[in-house]
Amino acid sequence: MQETCLHSRHVAMGALMQPFAGFDMPIQYSSIIDEHNAVRHHCGVFDVSHMGEVIATGPDASRFVNHIFTNDVNAVQPGKVLYGMMCYPDGGTVDDTCICKLAEDKFFLTINAANIDKDDEWIGKNAEGFNIQIDYASDRYGQLAIQGPESEKVVETVLGIPCHELNFYEVKTVGDILISRTGYTGEDGFEVYGSHEWIISCWDKLMEAKVTPCGLGCRDTLRFEVGLPLYGDELSKDISPVMAGLSIFVKFDKPEFIGKEALLKQKTEGVAKRLRGIELDAHAVPRHGYPVLKDGQQVGEVTTGYRLISVDKSCAVALVDSSLKLGDRVEIQIRKKTFPGTIVKKKFYDKHYKK
Repeated sequence: MQETCLHSRHVAMGALMQPFAGFDMPIQYSSIIDEHNAVRHHCGVFDVSHMGEVIATGPDASRFVNHIFTNDVNAVQPGKVLYGMMCYPDGGTVDDTCICKLAEDKFFLTINAANIDKDDEWIGKNAEGFNIQIDYASDRYGQLAIQGPESEKVVETVLGIPCHELNFYEVKTVGDILISRTGYTGEDGFEVYGSHEWIISCWDKLMEAKVTPCGLGCRDTLRFEVGLPLYGDELSKDISPVMAGLSIFVKFDKPEFIGKEALLKQKTEGVAKRLRGIELDAHAVPRHGYPVLKDGQQVGEVTTGYRLISVDKSCAVALVDSSLKLGDRVEIQIRKKTFPGTIVKKKFYDKHYKK
């Protein structure tokens, strides 16, 4: 079991620790509800140092990143961040990632912790023939996510990093650190990357300033209710960006990229399954893998479900037959009972990003 650079801090604070993606990670400190609400209404900080980092530099860096990435890095200037997917030739998802364009010949990729080894191997294999250098930097970087409506004030006053000039999905470097106005909560916020020693010093300053420490439990509830996908649930080798309703992040008008032909076929001809939201009538908690039924027949299964904290509703996202439309009535089987619900949009709570 791997540990982040902040592991001893979490243990000393009495956090509930559990395995996640090969790391011993904090799930909660006080309660998931309290930590969730701190981010929605004030500010919270997450240790996300388990995430992976890859840096691509060189004359062919832009061409290479566009080859493995569904979004178009040539469409933005340095200082911008893009979200998108890396896909297999059949359209299945290798991983979803945020890519910071630091220069025309330098890109900083953040990858999911559970996929670091797989992604590193896949990136390296596909880098053959390109004039680039690949720096697998996951072991050198720690990362904090500082999220919530008060996050700008916290970053500037507690950490002393000027950040007010950054707009949503913009990035800059300050010496050896990197800061982006990004996050995974649906609220305004920042993600900061730096050496392990620097990340520890930032955590200590934030704790001294009484910023709420948050675990992975509320990170999942926050991302889910604003419709953000989790790799392994809403994206996978069997769930393409088109099936997940993320075609907006697939730029079909750019030159060839891995998976383009398969994804274009899915987009034009349709797919058998796609992700849909479901709002249950009753107070029940659907979980990953629970069957979704229509007229007594299984039509899909839940990828994520919760009793939502911000809106007090029982909701799920499920991979279901694409014939199901908004407003259709379905049922979710929870153990031996079925609970009726309605097909709705996947976003159950509005995002509040800086405009």
